[in-house]
Amino acid sequence: MESTIAMPRAAEIKVSEMAEHLIGSEILKIGGEVNEKIRKGEKIYNFTVGDFDSTIFPIPAELKAYIIEAYQQDQTSYPPADGVLALRQAVSRFLLATSKLQYSPSDEIIIAGGARPIIYSAYRALVDPGDYVIYPVPSWNNNHYIHLTGAVSIEIEASPENNFMPTADDIKPHIDKVTLISLCSPQNPTGTMFTKQGLQDICNLILEENYRRGESGRKPVYLLYDQVYCQLTFGNTKHYNPVTLFPEMHNYTVFVDGISKFLAATGVRVGWSMGHKMVIERMKSIVGHIGAWAPKAEQVAVAKYLDDMPGVTKFLDGFKDNLYKRLEGFYEGFIQLKKEGFKVDAIKPQGAIYLTVNLKLSGMKGPDGNSLTDSESIMRYILDTANVALVPFYAFGASEKEPWFRLSVGTSKPNEIPDVINRLRNALQQLHE
Repeated sequence: MESTIAMPRAAEIKVSEMAEHLIGSEILKIGGEVNEKIRKGEKIYNFTVGDFDSTIFPIPAELKAYIIEAYQQDQTSYPPADGVLALRQAVSRFLLATSKLQYSPSDEIIIAGGARPIIYSAYRALVDPGDYVIYPVPSWNNNHYIHLTGAVSIEIEASPENNFMPTADDIKPHIDKVTLISLCSPQNPTGTMFTKQGLQDICNLILEENYRRGESGRKPVYLLYDQVYCQLTFGNTKHYNPVTLFPEMHNYTVFVDGISKFLAATGVRVGWSMGHKMVIERMKSIVGHIGAWAPKAEQVAVAKYLDDMPGVTKFLDGFKDNLYKRLEGFYEGFIQLKKEGFKVDAIKPQGAIYLTVNLKLSGMKGPDGNSLTDSESIMRYILDTANVALVPFYAFGASEKEPWFRLSVGTSKPNEIPDVINRLRNALQQLHE
């Protein structure tokens, strides 16, 4: 006889509130759509992801040899939680030689598996749920780190008139309630940089606020300063950092840095941070708990490579020259299109691997009669008509109405630039009011 007892309903699958509302990278989503087109056989000029085609931009041959050597020597055990001492020492010497920054390898430098764990651990070490964090838009992934830590964002809409870099005047109205200011120079996505005066003004604002807070015992304002592109500057532009400008900023600045960009080594996963020893100690614990170490063999290899400053300089000179040729080639191409009367523009490249371009096409109609209404529709029109893939600034927190886009040159070849510009010209010619 069958039982008539009702079985309880199985529990519905649920996840945490944080995970439920966490969204993936908008940039990788766009890149995935582009890669699907490529997989289907379409010829796409893909300038979306801030990465390098390693067949065009390989890592330095000497670094590659050191990595192979380290694995042959069986350097495959756990590294120390704050990184291999030889690498921390090499980073300390490298920082002094290139940036006039003095940080002790014993307790003021931490190594991690790229810049992302550094940023995450810094947010976790400095920000409590409900704390306010200031960052500019457009900027890379701050909105996601805000979500992960339960902080409250104060977004500053940076303007093209200031090369999309935030100013002290932008920050000042919020300085009394903020815990962290997150900045990047050279900036992702814009490839633009702080001027000396612009960064000095922000540092003065932070120091003044922290002097006031010293009397009340409040947690200070910290500056998270992402300078992972700082070795990639072009022309007469110069990179500035808070601590060299103001030694007093040492206690309040946490740096984000590493080899990912300036050695074309995004997949090698070696990043580092410098800061006050108490902050670095807390970051070390966080990195340790999530196991976000850089692989030991890569750490051993990078330590050897960074100590060869003539070799690093030689690689950088050639690497920067190749990047600038591409950035300048695209910039001149967009300016030529502008001179021809098309509604486009670009900001002259200053640093990183990005060109900021303006496609002021909202309100225009394509051959099918459909109107371009926002940056997503413009992006898709350019992708479908010109087979050129760019990232709109809305992927970096800006409004979808903004006509600005990021063009990344890490996968480009100089001989392809004329064809790209011509494809854009043909697509623009098909638009009408």
